[in-house]
Amino acid sequence: MEENNFKSAIEALIFASDKPITVEQIKKVLDISDGANVRKAIEELCSEYEAQNRGLRIIEIAGGFQMIAATSFSPFLKKLFKCRLSEKLSKPALESLAIIAYKQPLTKAEIESLRNVNVDGVMKSLLEKNMIRICGRKKVPGRPFVFGTTRQFLEHFGLKSLADLPKMDDFTAMAKEAEEKNEIEPLPETSQEA
Repeated sequence: MEENNFKSAIEALIFASDKPITVEQIKKVLDISDGANVRKAIEELCSEYEAQNRGLRIIEIAGGFQMIAATSFSPFLKKLFKCRLSEKLSKPALESLAIIAYKQPLTKAEIESLRNVNVDGVMKSLLEKNMIRICGRKKVPGRPFVFGTTRQFLEHFGLKSLADLPKMDDFTAMAKEAEEKNEIEPLPETSQEA
């Protein structure tokens, strides 16, 4: 396959795939063995899209590659799609998902102890939306299930891997910055008598 056709074939595969497509999947479909050439072609496509200020970009996400609209054109896309098509997550679901993402693997009881509420409904919903999965069982009496995030979770939040999650220090810095801008009011310090 000549170089231009090779790159075009990869572009077509990325465009047509409804999920991020991996280098391994591309190699298998194109019946080739060299993953380095696939990566090189994808990098060239990314550079071309950027240099030509195209409306599309190719990003690496959740272990694969996906074509997305360039973020600079998001105001126009928002006008086109007045409401977001993907299902939104509730605040309790986001809270539970954050706990799972940062502390996985953990049991439902551990999540409940951190949130101080029953999470049966939230866990069922997150499992149905394929945001979390059962990773195994904890080696304690009762052998409860332990949960972790899925590839769908990475796709939903646009992450390459869990390493891309914001660090806890980032949250502390954001809270301090918001406090300095008078966006939040600090809690009064209470004097504790001995």
